[in-house]
Amino acid sequence: MLLFPLVLEGIVRLRQFKRYGTTDASYYQFVKDPVTGLRIPKPGYEIGGIKVNSLGFRGPEIEQPKPAGRIRVAFLGASTTFCAEASALETTWPHRVVEGLRAAHPELEFDYVNGGSGGFTLEDSLLNLEQRVAPFEPDVIVFYEATNDLVVDTRRLAIQAGLYEHKPKDHSEVGEWWLTYYLIEKNVLRVLRMFQGGQKLDFDPRELSRGYDERLRRLVAAAQARAPVVALVTFAIQIRRDQPPERQRTAAASALFYMPFLDPPRLMDGYAEYNRVLREVAQTTGTILIEGEETIPGDPTHFADTVHLRDPGLALQAERVLAGLLAAPGFRELVAARRAALEDGKK
Repeated sequence: MLLFPLVLEGIVRLRQFKRYGTTDASYYQFVKDPVTGLRIPKPGYEIGGIKVNSLGFRGPEIEQPKPAGRIRVAFLGASTTFCAEASALETTWPHRVVEGLRAAHPELEFDYVNGGSGGFTLEDSLLNLEQRVAPFEPDVIVFYEATNDLVVDTRRLAIQAGLYEHKPKDHSEVGEWWLTYYLIEKNVLRVLRMFQGGQKLDFDPRELSRGYDERLRRLVAAAQARAPVVALVTFAIQIRRDQPPERQRTAAASALFYMPFLDPPRLMDGYAEYNRVLREVAQTTGTILIEGEETIPGDPTHFADTVHLRDPGLALQAERVLAGLLAAPGFRELVAARRAALEDGKK
């Protein structure tokens, strides 16, 4: 009996190493950026299919100064843009999008900055853009994120209603060094929270999203001041309204871990409202809107949890983003201008 926990811990750590290339609970590391104070991926960190360059961005090193004529794409967002669940860099959706642009326009050069980092909200992405991404002179900025802002906004209301007590961490200190306990805490508690009764948070979706709307407009304005092409991507989730209730609870499990004061219907209302804001802001600011979030099937083959995508989901995400960019007049104008400049340089 005394040896059993040690044997179990060994098995769990072996599984973690085979799956992610590390025995740590978190399979990529963060550091505090000394300039912005943001929590960013550790520069130079490499483990399994994750490689962070020397500047703290997932992906290859970024050439500076930017070569003349090259089109640089910056992706802003959080963990759903970083794509830790991808099996390799090549299967992350930002990398796939840029590979698609290269295939569509082989006469031009493309590279990218993946500015996604776990936990980023809109305010973090704005600071990230202004201080870390803008110096790389992006020509195209693509934004994809909603869930972290939904967590922040609903938690604020839940605290006011006495339905939630804020804690610095969503897991105990024991989980920092005991991986088995961390996984039990993370996964078993998710299941238990799915079936929690009691009062749930009621909210007016339009009132809830007011702050998200304001923050998104600030980000879009900053992005448009720094790049000729800006795109907003609607947010994809595994939970769907046409699923039976038990399937909805399973698909919503990871989101309800962070928002236990909601239930699946209210959770879907929140995501739907934030996608409505994305659409409205794109329309009123002249930003490219990339739709099609429901073309990614809401199942465990495509989703690792409520919001994070596995390789098949990442491929479909890349397809819709790529198609949206290639069809957008603003992106076509950018490509035409770079092609004309390239031809003029050859004369």
